[in-house]
Amino acid sequence: MENEPRFLRPNVIIEPLVDRFYVSLNTLAPVQASMNLAYLQVPMLEAYLQAPKVHINSSRDPEMRGGFFVNIDEERSGEVRDLLASIKRDRGAMLRFAEAVSDAEEMVRQQATGFDLTPLYPKLPADLSGLVEVAYDTNNQAQLRYLEPVVYSSELYDEDRQSVQLSIETGIERPFIMSTPRLPGPDVLDLHLPFRHPGLEELFGARLAPTTLGRLRDALELDDEQSAFLAGLLCDAPDLAPSRHVDDGARIRYFGHASLVMQTPEAAVVTDPWVSADSTAAGRYTYRDLPDHIDLVLLTHGHQDHVVPETLMQLRGRVGTVVVPRSSRGNLSDPSLALYLTRLGLPVVEVDDYAQVDFPGGSVIATPFLGEHADLDIRAKSTYCVRLGGRTVFVGADSSGIDPALYRNIRAHVGPIDVAFLGMECAGAPLTWVYQALLTRPMTKKMSDSRTMSGSNAEQAGAIVTELGADEAYVYAMGEEDWLVGHVMATSYNEDSFQLKQVAEFMNWCADNGVKADHLYGQHEIRW
Repeated sequence: MENEPRFLRPNVIIEPLVDRFYVSLNTLAPVQASMNLAYLQVPMLEAYLQAPKVHINSSRDPEMRGGFFVNIDEERSGEVRDLLASIKRDRGAMLRFAEAVSDAEEMVRQQATGFDLTPLYPKLPADLSGLVEVAYDTNNQAQLRYLEPVVYSSELYDEDRQSVQLSIETGIERPFIMSTPRLPGPDVLDLHLPFRHPGLEELFGARLAPTTLGRLRDALELDDEQSAFLAGLLCDAPDLAPSRHVDDGARIRYFGHASLVMQTPEAAVVTDPWVSADSTAAGRYTYRDLPDHIDLVLLTHGHQDHVVPETLMQLRGRVGTVVVPRSSRGNLSDPSLALYLTRLGLPVVEVDDYAQVDFPGGSVIATPFLGEHADLDIRAKSTYCVRLGGRTVFVGADSSGIDPALYRNIRAHVGPIDVAFLGMECAGAPLTWVYQALLTRPMTKKMSDSRTMSGSNAEQAGAIVTELGADEAYVYAMGEEDWLVGHVMATSYNEDSFQLKQVAEFMNWCADNGVKADHLYGQHEIRW
């Protein structure tokens, strides 16, 4: 049986982990990962061990959804204790580095007073030696710049942290990814492999092309028990939707949240891919609906609901290029998406504003992205204008219309926009929800709450559409599809939610101004 042709079941999922926490940009990029490990994950595990019942009850309280509580049953607290001990034992370099970052940032604040910075270098903590530069901006404010490619080559980037869990999609919401580590269990296949491991590409290539259990056993370096589990993840025939390709014209399919699949007979372009694996569910597109080859994947920014590693890793081998915005190179809050995704084994190209990337029969122009990042100096964010099938589509993600003149400038450069996709999650989480561990100076709750990760409200969305000259507008990226976002965004809406009221107001504005519009949910198709 090991040599019979086999395919991967359509409802297999993968969770990529670092030290058993679900991976994200800020938990893999070594500078930011060190800070999150030291100032978020380790204290959270310690707090759980002091009061497991508090964490468990809080995790399951709808009012506390998205809080930093470990949702692991108390009878498994010994495993959590072992995990914490292994982190403290094996990640000492990362923990020391995080402490050194905090010390160095404070030293620079106190001692970089506008004069020559050379005397500060000998005072830097030894753990930062050769990994940072101290520099002033033109306002005479000093800051540390982290030499990120160098840090990736140091002991701080350790592939021994990495593993993956394979399982079958159950349709039951998974624990919140930012707080609950994934422990081993009888329902998951635990593989201690680096994310770039070629065996993972072989595995997910079996959605399209046959492989054998024997070949996968060798490619993934499995023992007998693991091989037996993997056999249950395979099936006799591929499950692929006949409609996954386009014979003529062009179309856009909405896969949920910020995921758009744009297709012509010549090419396919996907934005912020995040795909459901529940192939038995109605009202959504799943992996079976993806085209066999994807020319470009466009990633708008590094938040965990737009760069989704469990989907991206399953697309290895069928993606030509992943397009990402260029980071600021060394800013603590702005790690490189390109360096991160390369470590996931993906082919990546970085773009600046107004850079153009061509694909068969069309092109993509990267355009500026305002707001949504709590006013932090983050450059790795981009909207995109996609030209295909004779139309131009604006992919706005969570960009905000706080300065409508920007979109007037985009239109002047790109030309009129036919279709605009806009994110209107306009009452987003506060700064500290994602960035707390990176803040080396205390911040008041009032200050953090004033700086949210929010997209456009109704007025701002209307201004964007007006300035772009769009004839059609679609609201997306709202975090409404619970089968995708519950364990990642922890969003909860009801009829009184401010965001939904703003969407309704925008829909009325579109009707009054002759703009075809819709509020997307689940699945939707636009054809021309």
